Amino acid sequence: MVGTAPRSTGVEGVEGGVGLTALLVAAARAIETHRHDALARDAYAEHFVLAAPASAGWPVRLQQVPDGDTNPLWGRFARYFGLRTRVLDDFLLRSVHTGRARQVVLLGAGLDSRAFRLDWPPGCVIYEIDREGVLAFKHKVLDGLSATPNAARVPVPVDLRADWVGALADAGFDPKAPSVWLAEGLLFYLSAAAETYLIDMVDRLSTGGSALAFEVKLDKDLLEYRDSPLYTSTTHQIGIDLLNLFDREPRPDSAGDLASKGWSTSVRTPFDFTRHHGRGPMPEPNDALAGNRWVFADKPRP
Repeated sequence: MVGTAPRSTGVEGVEGGVGLTALLVAAARAIETHRHDALARDAYAEHFVLAAPASAGWPVRLQQVPDGDTNPLWGRFARYFGLRTRVLDDFLLRSVHTGRARQVVLLGAGLDSRAFRLDWPPGCVIYEIDREGVLAFKHKVLDGLSATPNAARVPVPVDLRADWVGALADAGFDPKAPSVWLAEGLLFYLSAAAETYLIDMVDRLSTGGSALAFEVKLDKDLLEYRDSPLYTSTTHQIGIDLLNLFDREPRPDSAGDLASKGWSTSVRTPFDFTRHHGRGPMPEPNDALAGNRWVFADKPRP
C-alpha cells in the first residue's frame, strides 16, 4: 500500500496534479454561486480559490471572464460543475432525509464543503476521505473563516491508494448502519483495478438501506476528444491537462457490477438533468462530456 504524505498545513496538497483539479471545481462552484439563477451556492468556494497561489488569479465570478458564458472553461465547463453539484446535493439530502442513513462518506472529498452548507438532519456524521495535504489546506481556509459544520464532521486523512477502509473504521464508521457514499469526480483518475476495489469495498461496507452516487466516463478512447474545447481551454487557460491526469485504460462496468450484487442502479447523462433544471450544458460537436455518466445506486434492505 502507498502511505500517506507527511502532515502539512500549507497548500502542497492542491498545488499540482489531481489536487489542482479540486481548485478548478471550487472556482466553478464560486462562479455558479454568483449567478442570479444559481443551481447551487457555496459561499466557501471562492475562499479556497483565492487562498492558493496556483489559483489566486482565476475568476470566481463570471463578470471576471472577458468572454463570459461563451468561454469553454469558465462558461460551459463551470456550468457542468454547477449542475453536478446541485444533482449530487439533492441525492445526498434525499438519501438522508427519506431513509435511515446517518453516515455520509465523501470519497476523495477534495474541497467539498457540504458538511458546512447543506441542511443535514440530526445525527448525521460526514466522513471526508482525502490526502492529508488536501484536507490540511481546506482546514486552514475554513478555520480562517470560523466556519461551523451543520453535522458532525470527521476528516479521514488517507490516500485512497492506501488502507482507507481501515482508516475509515478507525474514524468510527459503522458498517452495520446504513450509509450514503459519494465519489464525485474521482473514479476516472483511478486505475481500473482501483475503481473495482473501491466499488467492491463500498458494497462490503454497506448494509441494506445504503446508497451510492458516482461519476464515470464511458468513452472508449478519451483521446478522441483531445481537441475538445473543454480540454484545450483548460490546458491553455490554467495549465491543467486533464487527459494527462485521467487513467486511460478500459474502464470496468461498475454500475453493472453493483447490479449483479443486488443494488438497484440508475445511469443518467448530465444532459438529462440540464433538461430537468432548465440550465446547464447541452450536447455539442466534439463534446468531451459525451461519455460522462452519473450513477445512482441503492442497496435494498433485507
